[in-house]
Amino acid sequence: MIEGLVSGRLYGRPAERVDKAGKPFAVAKVLASAGEGGDLFVNVIAFDAAPSAALLALDDGDSVALAGSLTPKVWTDKQDNTRPSVDMVATQVLTAYHVARKRTAMEAEQAAGR
Repeated sequence: MIEGLVSGRLYGRPAERVDKAGKPFAVAKVLASAGEGGDLFVNVIAFDAAPSAALLALDDGDSVALAGSLTPKVWTDKQDNTRPSVDMVATQVLTAYHVARKRTAMEAEQAAGR
């Protein structure tokens, strides 16, 4: 298993699904920069409540950073070219909302300590 960090923009809206046992989970697709001008699709699935809720609160094009286990894959496009992709089971999700909330909490804590 490869543990990794991925950042990029959501490609489409995240969706909530339900497994056979009736437990909800979230799926999303993230377009991440792979360097040298290339992009890489990351297929994301989140089983835990907190990362699922964070993903479902986002919209197409929103920036996101994810941590979790990665599985490299290859897919074939319509022109029959093979392209890399990655599957991720997300355990942590960080968004601009989370950063702003943390910054506000830290500023309040600093002001109270003065």
